[in-house]
Amino acid sequence: MSIFGKILSGIFGHAASATPAGGAAAAPAGGGGSTAAAAPASAPAQSVDVAAIVDKAVAAKHEKLEWRTSIVDLMKALDIDSSLAARKELAKELGYTGDTNDSASMNVWLHKQVMAKLAANGGKLPPEIKH
Repeated sequence: MSIFGKILSGIFGHAASATPAGGAAAAPAGGGGSTAAAAPASAPAQSVDVAAIVDKAVAAKHEKLEWRTSIVDLMKALDIDSSLAARKELAKELGYTGDTNDSASMNVWLHKQVMAKLAANGGKLPPEIKH
């Protein structure tokens, strides 16, 4: 699954199945989690409160994650690899044309793109996030 697909699944999958934030982390024991991946395909038709879902995931982490402004923290909140290599892959998926070695600029761009794509897929974002 693509990294952006994992982000969508982390948000829309939780809304569709009401799975606890830690539920996605348990999936590898089953080998694939294909049922969780299939649910988001129909979920974007509905409006999903992104902030409520991610805030709940952040609360379960017991650490301060600024997901509203940080792509790294958003990925951490959703139990997705947030390494530079993973973010470079996400940038490639989303069509980033800048220098991927300038991680600060790339991260800002990634956050804006991910938020815009979440909104385009039925995600309801708080006003301060809309770019």
